[in-house]
Amino acid sequence: MNTSFDWNLVRSFLAALDHGSLLGAARALGASQPTLGRHIAELESQLGATLFERTGRGLLPTPTALRLAEAARAMQSGADQLARGATATAGDLGGTVRLSASQPVACHLLPPILARMRLALPQVQIELVVSNAVSNLLRREADIALRMVQPDQASLIARRVGQVTLGTYAHRDYLARRGTPRQLADLLQHDVIGDDQGGAILQAYRRFGFEADPSVFVLRTDDLIAYWQAVRNGIGIGFVADYLAATEPQVQPLLPTLKIPPLPMWLVVHREIRSNARIRAVYDFLAQALPRAL
Repeated sequence: MNTSFDWNLVRSFLAALDHGSLLGAARALGASQPTLGRHIAELESQLGATLFERTGRGLLPTPTALRLAEAARAMQSGADQLARGATATAGDLGGTVRLSASQPVACHLLPPILARMRLALPQVQIELVVSNAVSNLLRREADIALRMVQPDQASLIARRVGQVTLGTYAHRDYLARRGTPRQLADLLQHDVIGDDQGGAILQAYRRFGFEADPSVFVLRTDDLIAYWQAVRNGIGIGFVADYLAATEPQVQPLLPTLKIPPLPMWLVVHREIRSNARIRAVYDFLAQALPRAL
């Protein structure tokens, strides 16, 4: 096994791991799909191991790839720090970066990350735009955005930094009062918190064959923080992000066999990242910190 790796091979490996396909990785790196394919094949040859299973839906990482991911990300972090040190002085980094994120992400996931960023990048000030609407980076409503939907504009760079897994949860007080649902159909006999105008939860009910209308929910809201607080205070059963539920030990997971599709999280920036050292520094920090936080 040759342990002297070309950094570009490792970079391509991480992009393929984050994006789940050669096409997505190529777009993220501004390279061609055949180039990404050659990089992956060459790295596999050097390691003497298969990193991805090629499927009709993209690339499926092997256990070897998942074991190597942490070391590869450490290499990437070092390379990013080296690049920042070589291209940006303290004066270059001084100023403001406008960051957009949804309410739960901004209120629960980001604060500890931003606290560490404050120590690592003390010259940078953050403007945090807290909104569940999608900020328009093309109109400079934000410099960097965290999104659950991959943008398709060619002038934007999107990097998949992980996924938000979701579960069914209720407070212990609610469960003591009403009992614990054991199967999906039991939800029809329980107090469930739904969304209001979005209708995604109601649509899910119908996909599972339940005849339901908004009246099946004891409370409806599209405000994600209000929704979480309703679950947290024992009003009823809700569907929330696992990282959010982990912040409250009194909230218990339910229905482990109910698999809710996870939401991919994308770190999005305008292509000016290539020339703006301050935005690049914040982007690189978030790209390293968010996968671990998720």
